[in-house]
Amino acid sequence: MERRQRGVSAGLLLLLYQISQVGLQNIPSVTLGVLVLNIFLFLNPLRPLYEVCLSVNEAVHRRNWQRLLLAPFHHADDWHLYYNMISMLWKGIMLERKLKSLWFAYIITVFSVLIGVVYVVLELLLGIILDDPSYEMNCAVGFSGVLFALKVLNNHYNLGRVSNVLGLPISSKYACWVELVAIHLISPG
Repeated sequence: MERRQRGVSAGLLLLLYQISQVGLQNIPSVTLGVLVLNIFLFLNPLRPLYEVCLSVNEAVHRRNWQRLLLAPFHHADDWHLYYNMISMLWKGIMLERKLKSLWFAYIITVFSVLIGVVYVVLELLLGIILDDPSYEMNCAVGFSGVLFALKVLNNHYNLGRVSNVLGLPISSKYACWVELVAIHLISPG
C-alpha cells in the first residue's frame, strides 16, 4: 500500500467546496459527523495506511482485528476521499432524513464492520478456490463498501427510480451493480 500525501490538496479542496455548496445546515448530523471523521483521519491518520489496511493476512492470520474498524475510515489519497465523501454526502442526506439519525448511525456502524468481514471472507475464499495465496495479501482501505451497501439500501427505499450511470439511464434496481463494475473498470484496486 503506497504512502499518500497529507495536507490540503485538490480533491480535499473540491470536497470542502461541495460541502459548502450544500450548506452545513442542510447536512444531517450523522452524515456530517461521518464526513468530518473521514476528513479528520485523512489529515491526521491514526497510523500509516499499511498499518490500517484490511487483508486476510492481517485480520485473520495475525488476528489484527482493529483493522476492521480502522480501514473504512482511511483513504489512499485525496481523490479517493473526495469520491467517497461526495457519495456519502448524497446518500447520507437521502437516507438519514428517511431513517432518522439514530437508526442511520447504527446502520453506518454495522455496515462499517460487516463490510470488512465480507471483504476478508471473499478474499479468503478467492484464495482457496483459485489456489492463489496472493488474495490473502490484498490490502484495502476506504469507505466504498459502506457506500455500496448504502446504495443498495437507498435503492430499496426508492424503487422504480432511474439512475444515471456514466450517462446511461439505468433502473436503480441494477444501478449499484453497474456502478460497482464501472468503478472497478475505471479504478481497479
